This record gives sequence, C-alpha cells and structure tokens, in this order.
Amino acid sequence: MTTLHSIEIKAFVPARDYALSQRFYADLGFEQKSDSHGVSYFVHGQCSFLLQDFYHPQLAENLMLHLLVSDAAAWHLLAQGVAQRYAVQLGPLTEQAWGMLDFCLYDPCGVLWCIGQNR
Repeated sequence: MTTLHSIEIKAFVPARDYALSQRFYADLGFEQKSDSHGVSYFVHGQCSFLLQDFYHPQLAENLMLHLLVSDAAAWHLLAQGVAQRYAVQLGPLTEQAWGMLDFCLYDPCGVLWCIGQNR
C-alpha cells in the first residue's frame, strides 16, 4: 500500500520588471535564497514562492495570493513604507466578519496579496 505525502506547494509569481520585483519582495521581508535562469526563490519563515522573469498581464492581474501571518498589524506597518517606496496600492487593515484581520497589497506588476491573521 502506498502512502501519498505532500511536502510543499509554491506559486510562480510573475514579474514585469524582474529586478524591481526582487527588491520589492526583499523590502517586504522575504529572503531571496536563489536566482537562476530567471527564477528567484523567496522565503519568509515556512512560506515561499518562486518569482519568475515572465510577465503576462492576464496572469498578473488575476493572480491572488494569501499569506497567513501572526501579526497582521505589524505587516501592515511594514507594507505602508514598501507601498510608498514602490508606488503600489495598499488597502486598510480590516477586521473581517469571518474572524480574520487582514489587508491587501499589490506588487509592482499587479499581483494581489492578501495578508492576514486569524482572530
């Protein structure tokens, strides 16, 4: 009998300006672990994603990622400076009816990140 085990799932996040997006995610607190052949591996805690030197508007403008954190207010404070520096849209910190405190942040090519904490 075979037992199936999942190890990890990573999203490929597009970048219109690869170098700009690398700086954006580093400033947001993600550590760039590698960069090879147009793909950068970014990590924060136990979470990671792959930034790719690839851009297609329909992909970027319709991709939404959710990052669950332990302190959404601290992330929102950090995101305020990052949003100003990169001229990207940042939403307000909101207490949701479903028991989450969260906010939305767009990256430089239009990918939507929802960052929140369970209450």
